[in-house]
Formats: sequence, C-alpha cells, structure tokens
Amino acid sequence: MANILPFAALRPAPGKAEAVAAPPYDVLNSAEAAVAVQGNPDSFLHVTKSEIDLPGIADIHSTPVYEKAKENLEAFIRKGVLFREDKPCYYVYELTMNGRSQTGLVAVSSVEDYENGIIKKHEFTRPEKENDRINHIRISGAQTGNVFLAYRDVPEIDTLIDAAKQQTPLYDFVAPDGISHRVWVVNDPAKVTQITTLFDTKVPHTYIADGHHRAASAAKVRRGLDKGYHQHADYFLTTLFPAGQLYIMDYNRVVKDLNGLSAEDFLRSLYDDFDVEKMPSAFSPTRLHEFGLYLGGQWYKLTTKEGRHNSDPIGILDVTILSELVLDKILGISDQRTDKRIDFVGGIRGLKELERRVDNGEMAVAFSLHPVTIEQLFDIADSGNIMPPKSTWFEPKLRDGLLTHLIYS
Repeated sequence: MANILPFAALRPAPGKAEAVAAPPYDVLNSAEAAVAVQGNPDSFLHVTKSEIDLPGIADIHSTPVYEKAKENLEAFIRKGVLFREDKPCYYVYELTMNGRSQTGLVAVSSVEDYENGIIKKHEFTRPEKENDRINHIRISGAQTGNVFLAYRDVPEIDTLIDAAKQQTPLYDFVAPDGISHRVWVVNDPAKVTQITTLFDTKVPHTYIADGHHRAASAAKVRRGLDKGYHQHADYFLTTLFPAGQLYIMDYNRVVKDLNGLSAEDFLRSLYDDFDVEKMPSAFSPTRLHEFGLYLGGQWYKLTTKEGRHNSDPIGILDVTILSELVLDKILGISDQRTDKRIDFVGGIRGLKELERRVDNGEMAVAFSLHPVTIEQLFDIADSGNIMPPKSTWFEPKLRDGLLTHLIYS
C-alpha cells in the first residue's frame, strides 16, 4: 500500500507565490529561462536553471551550476522570499486550464515504495538526465521538482480534498500562460492522519505519470548518502492525482530524413500496413490506430490495417505501432531514446508546430498520434512493461517553487 507522509514545505512568503512559481526545469532551455526571469529576481528559475546567473558558462551540468542553485536557494530563504513551514502538512494543489480543473495532493512518497514497485513506472530513464537531477538534489539539498503520480479514484480521499478546498487558499493566481494555480494547506492533525491512513489502506499502487527522472534521481541520492544524513531523504516530493481527473495529450514525432527514400517511395512503403488517405487540412487522429502524417506540405491519414498490431498491453499502443511499423521498419530508427534523427513534440504545441518544423526544412516528416489513455498507462505499468519513450504528455504542468522538499534539515 502507498506510504505517503506530510512534510514541512519550503514555500513562498505571502504575496510572493506568483513571482516565485516557475515552469518545470525541463520545459525551458537556458536561453528561454534567461528571458523568462527578466525583471523578476524572485523567479524559482534562479534555482532550477541557475546557469542563467553564470553567463558564458560552457557546461550547464557542471558543479558551479549546482552550487549556484544552492546559493540562490539560500538567498531566497535569507531574504524572506521563501520560508519553511513550522510543522509537517499536506497541501492541496488545483490547476485549471481552459476551464478544466484537476486537483492533487502534495505529499512526500517513500523511496522504498519506488524501489519495491509500489510506485509503478512505465518509462526507462536516461543516465545523463538522472545525473543532472542527482547533482542538483545532492548539492542544493532540495527536491525542487515534483513527481506527478496517479492513482485509481478513492471517493473517501476525494471527500477530504474537497473539504480542504472550502478553506481560504494559501495561493491563488493565474500564470502568464493562462493556467490558474490554487494551493491549500491541510494542517489539522486528525485530517492529516485520515489522509495518511486512507492511502495506506485504499491505494495499493501509485503510478508515475510524469517525472521518472526526478523519482529515479531521488532514490539514487538516498542510496548514496551516508547514514548520518537526515531521514527526509527517505521520501521524495510528489503530487498525487486521482485518475479520473487527468488529461493526457498526444505526444507527436518529427523525423529529420526519410532514410534515403524519396517521398513517393516512403508513401508506397506504408501501404502494406496502413490505409493511406490524403487529407484537406491538418489531421489529428480521432481514435486509436489512426495517425496523421505531414510530408511535403500535405497531410495524410494513416489507418492501421487489421492484424498489423499485437493485442498485448504494449503492442496495442499507437506509439508502439508507429515505432515498429514506420520508425523502425521503414525509417531505421530502432532506439528512439538515443537516435538523433527523431524529436518529440508535446501536444500542447499543436499541429502547427509539426508543420513549421517540416516546412522550414529542419525535419522531413511529422506524425500526429492519438493520446494514450490513463487506463492503458495503468495496464502497462501493472504488467511490468515499459512504454516507448515520450508516450504521454500531461497538461497542465505543476509549477516549481510553490512547495519544495528539503532533504538535509
């Protein structure tokens, strides 16, 4: 059963939340982060993308960058931009995008649960991304990035979270991207105990929806610590959402070349496995086993032919069908994690982004996919299988800086 605990968050002082809150570290590059902080010295990007305060640094994953993150975090505390809660609490975090809301519980989850499979995974991680987060956590002493966990709905938990939302929120603001963020605290000892007990008795597993590298890094930091370090490192920062509230968007692909084929030969090679139909405009699949294809200024609909995919939890996924029947079979991309010819475009960017990257000559072809469902994600994680990389894109994204977990104090 899920082992979660309340924690004493490091969080923004009253009136500072909107300035502090920042997009996740991995959705902005260094140049974009430098632009985003202009005129805002309190942005948490000074902690999560601290290379912006070291102009001209050659290696953004070098020790001075992580030391700068620690320095900036300590400066925020010293100046009163951030303060530490005086006792362990749970927090309720609501995000609203385009009129649709989802609400999660911010807690710390057990590293032991992660290592023992109570917290289930569906993606492989990449060593270089793990090492970046390991060094950031180890040197800064803080888990600044949230791991987004999902669980099957439990009505009793919903009731407690709904009750918490009847109170006055700690934070309530709309970010520059139009997404609304509201946070409440749950600090009543009886309510805290109820929540802990419900997860321990009603939630057999939680599932990583977003944040595989952050979770893996937290576990490896704990493994590498001497016994004298504080037990806070036995847990890592998570926000847990009931499955019924989650929204998964498509995660699309663009490829640099056609593996030596002409456009005509590439289209012809699709006919064995797909019905191919020209479309009058940009095409986003409306059901499973349909794909959009953008090539040479023209959109096509690809429909998988009967019997051309497996029915097991992995084989039935559209990302698997595309991987096996197009990317590997025709384009020669056998490992999407390492092949530099392929890139991934989150559905939040829309089909225009796919068109732009092909039309400007950067990429040769683009594919739009139908989103994976949350039940598919659960089925794959339960079966012990791993999805192809970049299979799910969750929106809206949790903001960094609102609730941080310190592991050394």
